[in-house]
Amino acid sequence: MMTTYESSRRDFELQIDVLMKKKHDLETRNKDLESSILALNDILTVKEDVEAQLETALAHNKQLDQAKDELNRELENASEYISKLEDKFFEAKKTSLDLLKSLKDTESEIEMLKNYIIDLKSRIAVYIPAKGDMIDKKIAEYINNYPDRQKLKIMFMRESEGVYQFGTKRIGVKVAKDKIEIRVGGGFLSIDEFLDQYTPAELEKLERKDPIKRTAERLAVQKTLIGKEQRESSPIASNSSPRRNSTAKSPTKRQGI
Repeated sequence: MMTTYESSRRDFELQIDVLMKKKHDLETRNKDLESSILALNDILTVKEDVEAQLETALAHNKQLDQAKDELNRELENASEYISKLEDKFFEAKKTSLDLLKSLKDTESEIEMLKNYIIDLKSRIAVYIPAKGDMIDKKIAEYINNYPDRQKLKIMFMRESEGVYQFGTKRIGVKVAKDKIEIRVGGGFLSIDEFLDQYTPAELEKLERKDPIKRTAERLAVQKTLIGKEQRESSPIASNSSPRRNSTAKSPTKRQGI
């Protein structure tokens, strides 16, 4: 019986050794598995972090895409605005060139007008008063500012202060209350009244003194006298006497014009 017992004990001990070995192997494997699990957990944590970062990056990328689209739209609007500004700039430049050309033309016209005015002023006689003579200064102001210079066909010629020669007349002039008065007889006339009354008569006197006109009048009288003599020697001279008389008077009429 001891032998069987011992044999059974040995079997059990062998089985126990086998089981202990298996236990050790299982424990070792368990430790390896636990290490693997820990490593997997770390990997999973990293994966989750990466996924979170990826999600954040995707969201940020989406925002960037939206910002990019917005920038593209603004860029298109800016391009259109710049294009319009360029069109306005070219239009303004063209207008500026036109205005510059117009300005140059205007300056040329102004220069021509200035030269024309200078030429006109050089043609129009100006009365220069005597220095220190207030009456002559007033006469100069009146003549130089007279609206129709063509009517001033007879000028005032100063002899001394207040004394002038007007055509054939020697006149006295004074200034009263800033107005020019001319002595006529025992009274005074304003310069306008004096010119209206005495200019025609003085012009007629000047025309009579004109040597060319006087020669022409003599020739007209001589022709009239010759014609008269011829008509008197003609057989029909007595019948045409009224016409002869009217013809003889015509030179006198011309002389009075």
